[in-house]
Amino acid sequence: MDIFVDTSVLVGTAFGEAGSADLVARLRSARTVFASTLLEAELQSACAREGLIVDARLLQGISWVAPARPLSAELAKVLEAGYLRGADCWHLATAVYLAPNPADLVFLTLDRQQGDVAARIGFSP
Repeated sequence: MDIFVDTSVLVGTAFGEAGSADLVARLRSARTVFASTLLEAELQSACAREGLIVDARLLQGISWVAPARPLSAELAKVLEAGYLRGADCWHLATAVYLAPNPADLVFLTLDRQQGDVAARIGFSP
């Protein structure tokens, strides 16, 4: 199964949060791990705030998704399913862009609200 990973998962892993080993195992078992290019900036920023250096292994093997057009339709679809803050909305809209049939993609996040909206759209948890 292909997985789209949100920043919260890699931040949780970088910070050694409970359950992070299970998340890493899920990522390693994926056929392909996709992420928005915004993830790198958010991860770097969160680690810098905590005085940590980003472990480059966290970013290895990610297939980066950088849409070359506005995601107006995808953002509308996300916001119809529920309100999210800007970055969370962007990650989910990027996943919608990547997978027009959301059931074909796992959306992996530690953010409960974002996970709820992803489920309403039809992504696998």
